[in-house]
Amino acid sequence: MRRGAAAGFVIASLAAGGPAHAVDAGLEGSVRAGFAKCRVLEDERERVRCYDKLATLLSPPRYQGRLTAQTDPFEITAPTLLRFESDGPIFVMYLKDAQGGIVQNLHIGGGGMATFLIEKPGTYSLQISGSETWRVWLDPAEP
Repeated sequence: MRRGAAAGFVIASLAAGGPAHAVDAGLEGSVRAGFAKCRVLEDERERVRCYDKLATLLSPPRYQGRLTAQTDPFEITAPTLLRFESDGPIFVMYLKDAQGGIVQNLHIGGGGMATFLIEKPGTYSLQISGSETWRVWLDPAEP
């Protein structure tokens, strides 16, 4: 996974189901803290779910780039969490259906990370415009 000026993850609230926040320093310690929080969970289902969230957060992005891009079509067969992160002050992304119609307009102002749940299975693509580097993940939605 590429780590730029604001890439990396803090897994501070992993066990509680909280989001990861992009930061540069402390990745190794944060990952250790995330594993430690999972390890102490007594309920086996919750422990496995915690580890699964950690693995998802550490997975490489499906798409990454700088400035503008149009992805090839991709298909989802179940609800999917679209997770996206930007290192620049401007990030706009259009989720498009198979015919090229805009399903959702998404943006991040000032950098950071955000998510959007794609509820309906189908074929989609992304049109991305950013002022700096960005990353996009397609994660399984939680049941």
